[in-house]
Amino acid sequence: MSEAEISLEIKLEAILFWKGEPVKKGNLAELAGATVADIDATLVTLEKNLQGRGVQLIFTEDSVMLGTAAVVGPLIERLVKEDLIQDLGKAGLETLAIILYRGPVSRRDVEYIRGVNCSYIIRNLLIRGLVERVEKKGERGAVYQPTVALLGYLGVSRVQDLPEYNKVQEEIAERQKAAEEIKQNE
Repeated sequence: MSEAEISLEIKLEAILFWKGEPVKKGNLAELAGATVADIDATLVTLEKNLQGRGVQLIFTEDSVMLGTAAVVGPLIERLVKEDLIQDLGKAGLETLAIILYRGPVSRRDVEYIRGVNCSYIIRNLLIRGLVERVEKKGERGAVYQPTVALLGYLGVSRVQDLPEYNKVQEEIAERQKAAEEIKQNE
């Protein structure tokens, strides 16, 4: 089946599932190759088709996301509690380090650095209160940064007090400069 043959409803459901965060309706229209009016109409249909299922659409002012339905709240609460008692693991620590040393950073940038989808890990860090999601002016989507609670837990008053912070920032700047030079020479 070609992309042109896929219904707008299926495209929206797939985009919202993959993103795992609120998506502006205008961005949905751009991604799906439709108008905002078509998006609005299709979201009404999708919302009806998801009734009685484990997921639902969640709307904000001009954004929408796919989330769990209220009916499965107790189950999800139990799963969240299980997540909170588990160790962060290597992937969680890597993601947290990226957010600490590169933050505020987008999920896309974290995934580029790690080379894998990080939605679940970032959600886990959000639930634990270690990172927070903030809207950054002039940026598409949200960015993630460490919480004040995390900095307090680490015993630092600001991210610049992290071990070898300045050295890491210099190395990042050098690598970015080298990547830009490579792009210019292509």
